[in-house]
Amino acid sequence: MALKTREQYYEALRATHPTAYILGEKVEKPHDHPLIKHMVAGVAKTYALAEEPEGRSLLVAQSDLTGEDTSRFVKFYKSQQDLQDKVEMLKYLSHEIGTCYMRCTGMDAINAVGIETYNCDQKYQTHYNERFLNWLTMIQKNDLTVFSGVTDVKGDRMKRPSEQSDPDMYVHVVDRNDNGIVVRGAKVHQTGSLCAHWGLIVPTREMREADKDYALCFALPVDAKGFIHVYGRGSMEARELEECDLGNANYSKFCPMIIFDDVFIPWEQVFLCGEHEFAGNMVRQFGNFHRHSHGGCKCGVGDVLIGAAAAAAEYNGLKKVSHINNKLAEMIKIIYAMYGCSIAASVTAQPTPSGIYNVDPVLSNTSKLFEGKDLAEVHRMMIEIAGGGVTDLPSDKDFAVPELGPLLVKYLKGADEFSTEDRVKILRLVEKLAFETRDIVSNIHGGGSPETHRMVLLNSIDLESKKKIARKLAGIKE
Repeated sequence: MALKTREQYYEALRATHPTAYILGEKVEKPHDHPLIKHMVAGVAKTYALAEEPEGRSLLVAQSDLTGEDTSRFVKFYKSQQDLQDKVEMLKYLSHEIGTCYMRCTGMDAINAVGIETYNCDQKYQTHYNERFLNWLTMIQKNDLTVFSGVTDVKGDRMKRPSEQSDPDMYVHVVDRNDNGIVVRGAKVHQTGSLCAHWGLIVPTREMREADKDYALCFALPVDAKGFIHVYGRGSMEARELEECDLGNANYSKFCPMIIFDDVFIPWEQVFLCGEHEFAGNMVRQFGNFHRHSHGGCKCGVGDVLIGAAAAAAEYNGLKKVSHINNKLAEMIKIIYAMYGCSIAASVTAQPTPSGIYNVDPVLSNTSKLFEGKDLAEVHRMMIEIAGGGVTDLPSDKDFAVPELGPLLVKYLKGADEFSTEDRVKILRLVEKLAFETRDIVSNIHGGGSPETHRMVLLNSIDLESKKKIARKLAGIKE
């Protein structure tokens, strides 16, 4: 089958019937809900851009499984160039969409699972990799969207999965037979589960022998029986319900909770089940890939932050003010440090036995640490440049009142060469970029907590060799 068009993506999505709850109501058609449709539109835009010459060059590549064109979002990273192309694709999409487009977690999980199912088969003569490749071939041929379920609810964070007083705090096997397994549990922060056709579920941490029932990787359609999606609230959702004052008029982001209420998974969709020593490696591979992805998408959003700040300064009549230009330069420095680390992590990537290339973990995690700390400074400087008008603008509904609108247009005017309407639009965009909790928290915790990123740095660097260099220069004999 050829790559899907935007309309075919919508058609395939609406053919699914997921169990979804939004603000206390069970919703039969969640994809059309005002709190979901802007998120679905972001994914649809990725399909639309793949039909255009510039977008196609970034979004489409040849599959090593089928030999046909496929979406880069469901393709293995088979070279350093593939990883560089991923960063450039994500940066491009952020420029076009301005927020999350819901497909990166699936892409990064596909590659992590590809590596570790191969390794598991080599050790135990299992058939997980064969099953996985069969499933991925189906995904590619039908040009489907995949989200990845990673973060378990975890319960008591000081206890391992098998030590929890409630065993369902991590997704685990509760039954198995000749046909498949039954799983129970829940995961949170699941970017775009209601924008996807399938989910790819991976472990959230390393496992030990006692935790083997939690060492699970499997795929399932989003409308599988017993699979429940629960909308996760955001700070600006009232505006989406009102279709008013949106900032980014076309696109938005959401991260539902997903619940596995005794969901049956056939064996052909199970890619790890009990081989506990591969669980930690699988999620670490995912984490390194996903932090690498952030260096593309968040750098692209960073360009939007810089552009919004610079435009707001112009609309306020402050284009040539030196302290504003100094802040813009600082914003550029931070964004391009993130971008540079991700490109470098691509260039220094190394092949794994599976043939999939693994990014440099030090450089990919360094990019994410810049994001977690310094991207907050970029947001702060954007707000500082834009001014207090970001906080409490009258609603578009007020502008529509005949006796009030002209007064608002008069008194909210900025620089003479720009209209009030355009000034208000750019301030609304700044507001959306600055105060949408899903994006701000994702900058810090997306792809794992900052402490996880620091642990990867320490575990990946040879400190002894660095101490040896220091002792040599200090004149200390070994």
